[in-house]
Amino acid sequence: MADVYDRKKEVKEFDESRIGVKGLSDSGIKTIPQMFIQPPEKISGVASSADCVGIPVIDLSDVHLRDKRAAIVEKIRDAAGNWGFFQVVNHSVPLSVLDEIIGAIKAFHEQPQAAKAEFYARDEHGGVTFSSNHDLFRSEQTSEAATWHDYISVWLSPADVAPPADRIPAMYRRELATWDKHAAEVGDMVAGLLSEGLGLDPKRMKELSLLETRIFGGMFYPYCPQPDLTVGLSDHTDPGVLTILLPNQVWGLQVLHGGKWVDVKPLPGALIFNIGDFLQIVSNGEYKSVQHRVLANSHKEPRISIVHWFDVGNWSDSDEYGPLSELISPEKPARYRRFTKQEYVENFYSKGLDSKSLVEKLKL
Repeated sequence: MADVYDRKKEVKEFDESRIGVKGLSDSGIKTIPQMFIQPPEKISGVASSADCVGIPVIDLSDVHLRDKRAAIVEKIRDAAGNWGFFQVVNHSVPLSVLDEIIGAIKAFHEQPQAAKAEFYARDEHGGVTFSSNHDLFRSEQTSEAATWHDYISVWLSPADVAPPADRIPAMYRRELATWDKHAAEVGDMVAGLLSEGLGLDPKRMKELSLLETRIFGGMFYPYCPQPDLTVGLSDHTDPGVLTILLPNQVWGLQVLHGGKWVDVKPLPGALIFNIGDFLQIVSNGEYKSVQHRVLANSHKEPRISIVHWFDVGNWSDSDEYGPLSELISPEKPARYRRFTKQEYVENFYSKGLDSKSLVEKLKL
């Protein structure tokens, strides 16, 4: 009689090995472990829509010119409301900064396994982490298939969760500090444009501490020998406020638009922004968080994705968030109820990646 598959045992052994999916890929396997095989509905529709050219691209070169800014605000407002994703070019972040952070994260993931293993951990609440599949052991994830990626994460702010500089691996410490400075600046600028798109003061999001928490992710998608059986990252929406993505030139990101998966063509030197669930709620539905996923990498060249998540900070247990009062009127009543920090945190950490679960819970 065939042995009964024990997923929990396989997951535990994989995690304790600390080799990540890169270790599996490097071993030369021809078939992926069963824990990574996705159900058919998760990997359906991999081909993108042939009649769609991709997410909007917005040029920020004239953003500080008063007579040009209004047009840029309108383009961002339209993209955030209809797509939830957009790429920006001429954003002022030096190309050298982009190249160096991608190179540093690639070098970390490609170093010998023993050198990386000392950083392997599953601390999701702060500090520095290197791991594979951050939601591997969450309660509702025990029967879900794992995905084909490893990652680094570093909590950069607020100060009480940020690690001391010497805790950050030297291989990317300097590059991360430089990238974070520029990412915070361009994130603040784009948030200002999004605020103006809602008819608000450009500093409104910052005043509300919506950009206070910054978390860095260094995603690594190695070659997968059976990319038709798994995914690099499951389809999901981001729970926070705003996300910046900086990919290398290996394709893989797809965005759901009009019921079809659209390939995102990474433009050299561009930054990709997407709206999170929190911002959809605060904007009273004017901006949309949108499902996206990453395909398993069929290329020998690894896919690298630098991620900067912006989320609310300075949030006490008694505070509540919901649609901004300035955006509510008899003609446009609140679409979502208010919620607490505990509700927000418990919704995220009680499950694996999913789509709009917080948004759906808060709908009025």
